[in-house]
Amino acid sequence: MSAEPMLTSDVIGLTKVAPFSRRGFMTASAAVTAGYTLAAGPVRADVITTNTDGLTTGEAKIKVADGEMPGYFARPTGVANPSVILVAMEIFGLHEYIKDVTRRLAKLGALAIAPDYYYRRGVDLTKITDIPALLPIVNAKPDAELLSDLDSTVAWAKAQGGDTGRLGIIGFCRGGRSVWEYSAHSGELKAGVAFYGPPVDPANPLWPKSPTQLAPEMKAPVLGLYGEADTGIPVATVEALKAALIEAKKTAEFKIYPGAPHGFHADYRASYRKEAAEDAWNLMQGWFKKYKVLG
Repeated sequence: MSAEPMLTSDVIGLTKVAPFSRRGFMTASAAVTAGYTLAAGPVRADVITTNTDGLTTGEAKIKVADGEMPGYFARPTGVANPSVILVAMEIFGLHEYIKDVTRRLAKLGALAIAPDYYYRRGVDLTKITDIPALLPIVNAKPDAELLSDLDSTVAWAKAQGGDTGRLGIIGFCRGGRSVWEYSAHSGELKAGVAFYGPPVDPANPLWPKSPTQLAPEMKAPVLGLYGEADTGIPVATVEALKAALIEAKKTAEFKIYPGAPHGFHADYRASYRKEAAEDAWNLMQGWFKKYKVLG
């Protein structure tokens, strides 16, 4: 009998969203055509779409320790030395929502790059249709490899003319955890913004320390954005992370949105909450401006 997949707090939050009507959602075939993942559930018909006017966008090939990692980038056209923002994706792969976020960041003046750091398994995560099939792949990603991949992405951005002296990272769900982990790792990072990144991990030898355990090691200020109604990330665990950072005298701020579920920024999912998402996006911009990532 095979073992049950390890359910992390971000996955629990994804799978326990309040009931919703199927009206106002794309058909599965339309969602696939538009480039969205199906594993996260039905895709909203009124997703946010960001055009490429004034931008240069495309596929990236990032040299990593054991080969070449794919990615997607967007940057303002004609800007010689834009700041650099890493985009750490959810567990669903490099699908259209993550690409759109990179374009939104490029519209703000950054070279935004989303590395596809699960590529080594040779499976397109965006084509997997259920979460249990994803978990063995994403849960097998060692933190050491993740951090090395993000370092390689920074090196790629620098080689493309990005100003890594103004380096930021933003991430969602599992990518929010990546923000906390990378903020404890990188001495180059100027600021991070974590959207509902789990503060505590299940036991996994590939993940030596959770974000809360890493509090004393944080090297960059982080803004944590969480939903009060997140069924996978109890507010108490967010408060414990906040307390650990205060005790370690590290710079961080948090906002917890009343009634917002996990994935409240994900405008393609039923979990989307417009008011919270827009406020969080504005806070992100202010945070990156404060720490000179954005002009």
